[in-house]
Amino acid sequence: METIEDGALLRIFIGESDAYEGRPLYEAIVLMLRKEGLAGATVFRGIEGFGASSTIHTARVLRLSEDLPIVIECVDRRSVIERVLPRLDEMVTEGLVTIEKADVRIYRGRDA
Repeated sequence: METIEDGALLRIFIGESDAYEGRPLYEAIVLMLRKEGLAGATVFRGIEGFGASSTIHTARVLRLSEDLPIVIECVDRRSVIERVLPRLDEMVTEGLVTIEKADVRIYRGRDA
């Protein structure tokens, strides 16, 4: 088992309708993170939320939104995450990017 001493959790908060170079922004970010060799990424679709504009985005039937909250999470070494921040700054024109310490205890992939 590998222990990562300087682990960090990258969280990216964007909207479902955000785009980058003709594709959904969340997809473009995941592809960029993969290309840059990060350990992995997961995209979560929220059912309700608001951001800097204070506009409520919700999946409730009476207030159907096509711009639901999206959160992308990625855990890796802090130095690796710091390396992709300039690229994220270019891609995320509206949203929030956070980094926090992560105590990584287990990280395993499938056997090839």
